[in-house]
Amino acid sequence: MAAILEVDHLSKRYGSGTSALNDVSLDINEGEIVALLGPNGAGKTTLISIICGLVVPTSGTVRVGGHDIRTDWRAARKMIGLVPQEIALEPFEKVIDCVRYTRGLYGLPPDEAYVEQLLRSLALWDKREARTRELSGGMKRRVLIAKALSHRPKVLFLDEPTAGVDVTLRREMWTVVRELRAQGVTIILTTHYLEEAEDMADRIGVINHGQLLLMRPKSELMGEFGKKRLVLDLYEPMATLPAELAERGLVLAPDGMSMIYDYDSHADRTGITRLMAELADKGVAVRDFATSQSSLEDIFMSLVEEDA
Repeated sequence: MAAILEVDHLSKRYGSGTSALNDVSLDINEGEIVALLGPNGAGKTTLISIICGLVVPTSGTVRVGGHDIRTDWRAARKMIGLVPQEIALEPFEKVIDCVRYTRGLYGLPPDEAYVEQLLRSLALWDKREARTRELSGGMKRRVLIAKALSHRPKVLFLDEPTAGVDVTLRREMWTVVRELRAQGVTIILTTHYLEEAEDMADRIGVINHGQLLLMRPKSELMGEFGKKRLVLDLYEPMATLPAELAERGLVLAPDGMSMIYDYDSHADRTGITRLMAELADKGVAVRDFATSQSSLEDIFMSLVEEDA
């Protein structure tokens, strides 16, 4: 699959000496959903702002659909739609006029059928004559998405798109995102809702201190970094854990009623069989057990803590 977005050795340093991005390189393929994760100040918004032409990089190049964002900026920007974090709308403008106006900024002729389809898909059609100041925060964010899609971009950036949106509206938005991906739109999102990234993304990138720590397929990332946890519930509480079991990696829960064992499910040997045999030898009666897989949040936190 061809890369529709190519970022090559991109850096941004401000006059104060602050380094917002440091030698970031990545390729994003047409039609995929990529989630960029990182703590506040990690460089996610700076990266998006450079690609969208809002910030000038210190060094490096960016191409969108083969168009350089600096030397062929007009063609590059026509391919991009951006939903920013901040809600900035003309308070007295009608919803439908916001979308029409943004479409016109790209030199496109009116297309009332498409505008109606777009507003309906975002549950905004009934609000089309409302002025934006009359809308809730969640509805205003939908208007931002409609504006970003008004010119049918090939690449859509969603910078914290569901911030301040209730659960119902969030699910509806992600339904729209999936439909866009099915139409071939490439989507890059940043989010603090890690369950969204885990559910939606094809690939996940982690940024911290202006550096791209990794960019991996979600399934590969979960498989390589994800650990499994075995929790063994006991019939009788245990005051202390025998040294031999502690050396095996077991941890006693504070209430003494269960033991916890973390292991790599992809290792040649997990050690569980030997562990269970040792428990039986020591007369430790296990009442029940359960396993769980590390979540994307666990993986994200471990990566960021390692880079701190």
